[in-house]
Amino acid sequence: MSNISALQKARYSYQPKLPTVLQGDINKITCSLGDPTESIADQDQVKALFKNTYGAPIVRFSEGSNDFSSKKINAGVILSGGQAPGGHNVIAGIYDGLKSANKDSKLFGFLGGPDGIINGKLVEIDDKFMDEYRNTGGFDMIGSGRTKLETEEHFEKSRKVCEANGINSVIIIGGDDSNTNGAVLAEYFKATNAGITVVGAPKTIDGDLKNEYIETSFGFDTATKTYSELIGNIEKDSNSAKKYWHFIKLMGRSASHIGLECALQTQPNICIISEEVEQKQMTLAQVVEEVTDVVLKRSARGLNFGVALIPEGLIEFIPEVGKLISEINDLLAHNADHFASLASTEAQKKWFASKLSAETAPVFTSLPTGIQSQLLMDRDPHGNVQVSLIETEKMIIEMVGKRLAELKSAGKYDGKFSTQAHFFGYEGRCAFPSNFDSDYCYTLGYSAFILMAQGLTGYISNVSNLHLPASKWAAGGVPLTMMMNMEQRHGHMKPVIKKALVELDGAPFKEFASKRDVWAVETAFTFPGAIQYYGPDDVCNMPTKTLIAEKA
Repeated sequence: MSNISALQKARYSYQPKLPTVLQGDINKITCSLGDPTESIADQDQVKALFKNTYGAPIVRFSEGSNDFSSKKINAGVILSGGQAPGGHNVIAGIYDGLKSANKDSKLFGFLGGPDGIINGKLVEIDDKFMDEYRNTGGFDMIGSGRTKLETEEHFEKSRKVCEANGINSVIIIGGDDSNTNGAVLAEYFKATNAGITVVGAPKTIDGDLKNEYIETSFGFDTATKTYSELIGNIEKDSNSAKKYWHFIKLMGRSASHIGLECALQTQPNICIISEEVEQKQMTLAQVVEEVTDVVLKRSARGLNFGVALIPEGLIEFIPEVGKLISEINDLLAHNADHFASLASTEAQKKWFASKLSAETAPVFTSLPTGIQSQLLMDRDPHGNVQVSLIETEKMIIEMVGKRLAELKSAGKYDGKFSTQAHFFGYEGRCAFPSNFDSDYCYTLGYSAFILMAQGLTGYISNVSNLHLPASKWAAGGVPLTMMMNMEQRHGHMKPVIKKALVELDGAPFKEFASKRDVWAVETAFTFPGAIQYYGPDDVCNMPTKTLIAEKA
């Protein structure tokens, strides 16, 4: 506690705001149950897999009374997957709700993510321990992990660990995959009469865990504001020096929500949206040509500088490159020993070029040599290319540079193209949570406690009306099965919570699309600055521009 900054000390004492319905006496909150629900698709298949938890109603909290909140509960909490700002406040919301209802209730933290519940590694959270992590970033309070709770062996070990420690509720704080696994765990516990409930909380800075009921996932607000501060700083530098094009890759493998939000906040000259590239069936050459065109238009105005935002997962959304990656994954899966026996990277590239289809071989050979090598690197545990390791921003730089050199040789371009490459990812994952994320996460945790106190299982806590002041938020819970469909994963059809991609007919994209042509040629940069924690509401309590546009 002695090695803390002044800001950290101040944040410890920040009291997160709650919706009016959750303020005051916890015994005066009632749960209103709606009608039975169905999954968003594949209803018969999903129902067959969740015989005991399918069809549960949506829950809303309202003023009233209850006879459940004061009972003694022992709960265990898991942080699952990558870090996202606000995770500690979800735990704080659970802890405060649990202790205010019954001081004898206990909260345990499973250490190192799902491995903690499988292997029985846990710690009891008390006042002193909790107070060291309130309103702070990171997941270092209990650690996280990427182990998936998906086998009967995992479920049975988890049950035994919970029984040994008297734990009758589990809260999983994670993204779409983690909460899908939570739904399966809830079904197992229900089917085996384990007497253990499971509730989730929506986390992912990528922003792809969202739908009609989950308006945003926690961490997205803080991460995009952190990245936008950095982008704004670079824009200011770019406009000062007037000699560099900055290409910035941003986190977001499966969706471009981060890139879109950061573009709305900073107004760069270029922001590629992966979903639009896929919808238009653009080739890599066409993507490069669009970027080149902006560089040419600005150069014609004497502006040989600018800022371009590139989503991390772009290459998988370019149809021809996505097909190439799929073929490479398949070749590696079936020829791993032969591939490993090849003496050099050049020999590996030559072998691949000879094995690829007539459609994808030219795509592979057109890529910069460094990108070719990166596409052949070690796969992730699921056999997929590790997109975060592909230097997409450098690929675009090199290919645009090559195209500009061709135009210069033809006398069609006489500007300068000096570049800088950046990747913003880890910089945002553990930032001090914004007031919005501090409040939102605390409310998610408090709501999760009420759901488990009510004895509900297979739910995810949710908060709506997030564009309004926190006092006007509505809180409750949504059945996890309601958000599911069936998808093919690793050769098998599995129930999964559907990822939310950028909607090209949605208000945030339309706002961006209506302005990007002006931003492309003019220097219209805006500079959000650092996240503010104190001051007027429009400075320190505003949600993302994405959320505001969606609710407008």
